[in-house]
Amino acid sequence: MLLRCTARLRELLGESMTEEWPASPGDWYAHVLWVQRRKCLLVTHAGTLFSIFAPNVRVAELRPLARFVAPLIAAQLTAEGFSATTLGPLDPARAAIAKTADRQVLGCMNDLALVCQQAAADAGGLARLDLPALHYRLQRNITSARDYVRPIDLLADRLKRPRR
Repeated sequence: MLLRCTARLRELLGESMTEEWPASPGDWYAHVLWVQRRKCLLVTHAGTLFSIFAPNVRVAELRPLARFVAPLIAAQLTAEGFSATTLGPLDPARAAIAKTADRQVLGCMNDLALVCQQAAADAGGLARLDLPALHYRLQRNITSARDYVRPIDLLADRLKRPRR
């Protein structure tokens, strides 16, 4: 599992990059954002743009990052009816952190961050946010980055399963 972290997140975690990794559609991208003055984490799969939002995170929870995100990814994949390992192994012990490598994924993440911020505002705050409904929306958000195909449909195509 390769976690490609934005500079802001790497700085927050105190991670320095010494090794370069080639970009792959199997990479996960992680970005910290502030929603209503709270730290939140957005994690997105490079190949499918399947995304997970984690509100109200503390820096201590994010160390080590893979131990925090692997269960979130597994839970969201399971909630959508897929195997936890559909997008590859989620072994935190074998995870690595790298710099971001795909501006297109980062652009999509910026758009998704706005969706998360708007959802929190519409709910009346992060405490009232319907997280399952937000994840449902994120998995069905159409972007030009993947030929206007929803992340959930890209995932289903990967497994040759009927779409929901």
